[in-house]
Amino acid sequence: MNPQVNQADIGSTVCKSGWTKTVRPPTSKTNSMKAATAKAYSLQPGATGEYDHLVSLELGGAPDDPRNLWVEPGKIPNPKDAVENKLKDAVCSGLIPLTTAQTAIAHSWTTAFDDAGLRVNGGTVCLRADPHKCVKGQRGDDTGE
Repeated sequence: MNPQVNQADIGSTVCKSGWTKTVRPPTSKTNSMKAATAKAYSLQPGATGEYDHLVSLELGGAPDDPRNLWVEPGKIPNPKDAVENKLKDAVCSGLIPLTTAQTAIAHSWTTAFDDAGLRVNGGTVCLRADPHKCVKGQRGDDTGE
């Protein structure tokens, strides 16, 4: 996780529009990391995918820690981006704590909503235990993170 981010300061970090641009590492730093990771995953050169943060920057993931970066195969943008955006909406609205979203996305983005106790219907995210507590999706930080 990014040590600059905690629940008390989400208003000035992850919930502040444009914040991820201030912490995103330059490609000059991540390109060599991406190549090494792709080789470790035995991905073919030129395979479609993006070098992605396991815990996204918009959820307070570590910007340039190799343990938080992986080559996510497939098209860009990918389905994980929408999950990250909805989790950010839930955090920034106070629906769930930041650490709940971080733990859920780190465990598996495909089950993150269930793991965080959320239900999603279109652009609306609600607590599973209290379906009347909801937030309408805003949109991520426009970065795919």
